[in-house]
Amino acid sequence: QVQLVESGGGLVQAGGSLRLSCAASGRTFTAYIVGWFRQAPGKEREFVAAVSRGGGRKDYAESVKGRFAISRDNGKNTVDLQMNSLKPEDTAVYYCAASGNYGQLESSIDYDYWGQGTQVTVSS
Repeated sequence: QVQLVESGGGLVQAGGSLRLSCAASGRTFTAYIVGWFRQAPGKEREFVAAVSRGGGRKDYAESVKGRFAISRDNGKNTVDLQMNSLKPEDTAVYYCAASGNYGQLESSIDYDYWGQGTQVTVSS
């Protein structure tokens, strides 16, 4: 199995930027698709972005396209989420997740391993 630890959350003003990082340890990192999800208070967990095993394919939720960018470094076992032009509605706990499945994975049930989450708060 794989262990995931997120970092980089915090408080930022609307229009600002944050960079989240997900560090993986355990089994072969390249065996997994890695995704970011978020969950705001009172809402369901939702897909944000995902990157394929080799990093060549990246998928984004419509709400973050053009503002967020996901990247992975298989040499360092990390996946980053660069978040720009942040909005108050981006406020949530952000989770990193890993999946051994294949395809375009945008549902939380497709993911096998989860980090503990990191809080992102965007003030207006």
